[in-house]
Amino acid sequence: MTATTNRGVERLHAAFARAKAEGRAAFIPFMTAGYPSYAKFPEVAAELLSRADIMEVGIPYSDPLGDGPTIQRASEQALAGGTSTRVTIELVKQLRQTHDTPIVIMTYVNPIYAVGPEQFMQLAADAGVDGLILPDLPPDQDIEIAALAAKYGLAVTFLIAPTSTPERVKLVAEACTGFLYAVSVIGITGTREGSALGEVPRMLELARQYARVPVVVGFGVKDAQTAAQVAQVADGVVVGSAFINAVRDGQDAGALADGIRAGCKK
Repeated sequence: MTATTNRGVERLHAAFARAKAEGRAAFIPFMTAGYPSYAKFPEVAAELLSRADIMEVGIPYSDPLGDGPTIQRASEQALAGGTSTRVTIELVKQLRQTHDTPIVIMTYVNPIYAVGPEQFMQLAADAGVDGLILPDLPPDQDIEIAALAAKYGLAVTFLIAPTSTPERVKLVAEACTGFLYAVSVIGITGTREGSALGEVPRMLELARQYARVPVVVGFGVKDAQTAAQVAQVADGVVVGSAFINAVRDGQDAGALADGIRAGCKK
């Protein structure tokens, strides 16, 4: 079924607007689909969804070049448990039955082509997915993905990094329809010591010259303190590895989410 409106774009932008009206950056937790197991993922995801403004669900992938060891291990465990691209979409569909929080899928481009781009978009739209985060697809190399996503009402998000040139930032910012994802550090995902800001303020100042969408920051945000640093300059805060570590260690992911959400105040 082809979308007749920009459903995903509208839902995502409404979520950012609600957070802004409450005087905070949007809280965007990440969890790998099928982690820690197919049976337990819905419970973990529900804990995060009930606290999130937007939820990011990662399709487990065997060669996640942008992910650090924490998310890599989570992907390996999910894949070993049988969580595929299609299973991920089905899990999102199940979550949609009880949660209305916007959900975006983070995926490398190969899983999309493995299913078939148009079929992937149709399955995602029918499952209630609102958008896609595409870490390994530069907009100038995208032949069909963004157009197909728009056809099915899905927003698209691309990434910039501290090393991105002004020309690259302009290209990426203008291509995003959901939000622009700014990577806070050079390298891969994962929690880090020290400030989460680094070159972020300069990068966001440049990005906002071109972006027509909210700008979020991820990589290295691990707790309320680092979330608070990022929230002062960004429209949204993405947290991933910290939640996977919490689930792995048997800690209360919901309590961690409450603290980080509270830290997102402007």
